[in-house]
Amino acid sequence: MKDHTIKNSITPGRREFIKKSGIALIGSSLAYPSVSFGATNLYKDSPLKVGLIGCGGRGTGAAAQALEADPNVVLYAMGDVFEDRLEEAHAALVKIAGDKIKVDKQNKFIGFDAYLKVIESGVDVVLLTTPPAFRPDHLTAAVNAGKHVFCEKPVAVDAPGVHKVLAAAKKAKEKNLSLVSGFCFRYDYPNRAIYGRVLDGQIGDIRTVTTFRHGGEAWYKDRQPNWTDMTYHMRNWYYYNWLSGDFIVEQAVHSLDMMSWVMGDKMPVSATGTGGRQVRVDKKYGNIFDHFAVEFEYANGAKGYHFTRQQSDTSHKNSVEVFGSDGSAIVHIGRKYEITGKNKWTYDGERNNMFQTEHDELFASIRNGNPINNGEWMATSTMLAIWARMVGYTGQTISWEQAFNSQESLGPKVDEYNWDLKWPTPPIAVPGKTKFI
Repeated sequence: MKDHTIKNSITPGRREFIKKSGIALIGSSLAYPSVSFGATNLYKDSPLKVGLIGCGGRGTGAAAQALEADPNVVLYAMGDVFEDRLEEAHAALVKIAGDKIKVDKQNKFIGFDAYLKVIESGVDVVLLTTPPAFRPDHLTAAVNAGKHVFCEKPVAVDAPGVHKVLAAAKKAKEKNLSLVSGFCFRYDYPNRAIYGRVLDGQIGDIRTVTTFRHGGEAWYKDRQPNWTDMTYHMRNWYYYNWLSGDFIVEQAVHSLDMMSWVMGDKMPVSATGTGGRQVRVDKKYGNIFDHFAVEFEYANGAKGYHFTRQQSDTSHKNSVEVFGSDGSAIVHIGRKYEITGKNKWTYDGERNNMFQTEHDELFASIRNGNPINNGEWMATSTMLAIWARMVGYTGQTISWEQAFNSQESLGPKVDEYNWDLKWPTPPIAVPGKTKFI
């Protein structure tokens, strides 16, 4: 069984730089005329122009990885709501990538409409790395404009957003556009090897899947005197569920994506569980929880369990364990990939930088004219996490149909955002009192 497809192109000298900076070093640049993509592959030998939408740390890393993925790629346009974030990202990328950064002053866009200006600037590929609330509309605009897309996870914060993403993914397929997801664990060689074996039946019929994502606290930005409420919320978007979806959607969704992957991306039929806020009691933590525990039930009787917390000074765990009729598959992320039982196996193959591999495969698909479309499963994996949040917030057992057809929309419409907007932050959810919508 083939464990992976495209090898990481980072050279040993560059690896030392990566250890120090956390971002891949980039090679030289070439000319960059704009081309269009249709039934024939006009991108085979043409330079590719990249537009970055969302210039935080993840966006900066994604841009560096996109430039590393192909020798004939340049960063052509950048957009963010904050000028300081854009300029910090630009300076970091110039230091890393040198003349592969071709972002002129007129292609630096600031504001809530910056995404449209990046898309309209003449780029071929867009990287969507803003807070999750914006991704459904940004993805829709990019696909409508005929752009290839790297879309970070999660792809939405509520069910209506997921429906927008599914529609955009369908249109991307019709237009022969590549759409690669930021669910990076699906691009990890050890994960591909072990989950591939499970899907091939190496542990028999799956009975139970457990996933853990236990970790510590996240970052926080102190409020400054000149900030409006919207500025404060945007600087601390992680702590407001209308921007992040809550931490189970923003971060722990990786674990739920792996659960879905190993179950063949078949959706459970119901979910039940709980969640709460034990240590995030300060107002500065907005309205998100710090722990969830959810059980999913599948139509065949299999169960999926997800446990996650973000609490300081607690033990860390990031694992997926799959129990079948003929054995078990044990994944402790970054450390252990093992099958026990009837078909014993341990992964001893190549390790890769999964973040880089996402972009390697995206740009290879554009070059060879065989588009990748991760759209459907990236949307449904995101929906699993949204569903888990609904269960944790309400304390109710909720079916897939109820969750998927929920009309609850957490934030404003994309054209309503402005710095003076006072979007009402919902009260902290209380299981048993908070109603399912």
